[in-house]
Amino acid sequence: MSSNNYYDVTAWHIGNPAKDVGEVINSIIADIKERQSGTNVDDGGKPGAVIYLPPGDYRLRTQVLIDISFLKIQGSGHGFTSSSIRFNVPQEEWPDLHELWPGGSRILVDLAGGQAAGPAGAAFYVERDGSPRISSVEFSNFCIDGMHFAPDGSDLHPENTYVNGKTGIYAASANDSFRINGMGFIYLENALTIHKADALSIHDNFIAECGNCIELRGWGQASKITDNLIGAGFKGHSIYAENHGGLLVTANNVFPRGASSVHFEGVTRSSVSNNRLHSFYPGMVVLAANSSENLVATNHFLRDHEPWTPFLGIDNGKDDLQGLLSVSGNNNSIIGNHFSEVVDSQSIRPEGATPVIIRLVEGAGNFVSTNHVVALDVNATSSDSCFEAQVDALLATGAADGLAVTAVQVDAGSVRNTILDSGTETQVLADRAANAVRATPAVGL
Repeated sequence: MSSNNYYDVTAWHIGNPAKDVGEVINSIIADIKERQSGTNVDDGGKPGAVIYLPPGDYRLRTQVLIDISFLKIQGSGHGFTSSSIRFNVPQEEWPDLHELWPGGSRILVDLAGGQAAGPAGAAFYVERDGSPRISSVEFSNFCIDGMHFAPDGSDLHPENTYVNGKTGIYAASANDSFRINGMGFIYLENALTIHKADALSIHDNFIAECGNCIELRGWGQASKITDNLIGAGFKGHSIYAENHGGLLVTANNVFPRGASSVHFEGVTRSSVSNNRLHSFYPGMVVLAANSSENLVATNHFLRDHEPWTPFLGIDNGKDDLQGLLSVSGNNNSIIGNHFSEVVDSQSIRPEGATPVIIRLVEGAGNFVSTNHVVALDVNATSSDSCFEAQVDALLATGAADGLAVTAVQVDAGSVRNTILDSGTETQVLADRAANAVRATPAVGL
């Protein structure tokens, strides 16, 4: 049975989706609102609708404004492929490449860029005042492509700056039960910026080569970021959340080059578990601004070197004393994580410093237990081939010298913590009168 609540953008009578899919989607939303005007019709009234994007390219020159609940925008393929690799291949080699652009059901964000990323540069802008909150808006299985980055005044190639003023999805008002599933986001300064989220699900997406990938702003509760492939640029966050409670960050594969893998500001009673986290810089996971009663458990941390020539010499501005994991908050549990610090000792900053793995900066009552640290001093290499260089670096487990590290450092501002079996006696720097410490037994040679 056909339904008048299912719309195909290529069959809609207003606008041309290839030239401006934003105009088309806005006219469809206007039609939904006109037809579904009653709030209580046979115990229903506003079922919402599905807007379908068949595989193809759709330029977006008009921002889509979403102010209705129960709307699903879906395609037939997330279409992700690395634009960064292609832009760093000599242009004379482009004719031999199998494809040049992302594919699938692909929206090309062609809004005016150049300004600071935010609402004005968002492909999809979600906002509705009043009660109840806008609810059950879904984005599924299509690609949002910012197409190009822009010069930022540095010596970087313009396509490597992660700056263009464009955002994929920007939710400005309080929302409930949103879902972003199976999407592709690429070459956006901000992929997802969601304010005031309740029961948000960001699941099974490919969000990479964006300045910032996931930002949960304002406040929120009971949301999840799960099973995503994520990788931000060196200026931004892969996963950022502020003033959230009950947030679940699980089973994500976070790629290197982001300034941080996970950054919490004032987040409480949340979990970061079973993630694979990879970074070229310190400051991988940050619990800041009194982030308390969180669980950080059974994650794999890998910190190594940037192997790709176009990004050599770039970092996030943090030195090796910051820690791979730093905590400013109370009663957090850091349990059963694996840390691999695989770096060239000549690159450590400040020069001659001992890198810190876990750093308790402020707070009290944190519990650090049974974490395993592997620290190796290697000769860093680089290559013009992004894929081969990174795979080679990941698979290299051959002979290397040990690297002296501080497994756990407890600053004077952090007290009454318990540190168990997470470093040998000399690897745990803590005031034993202010903290309980049981060192990992050292193995004699």
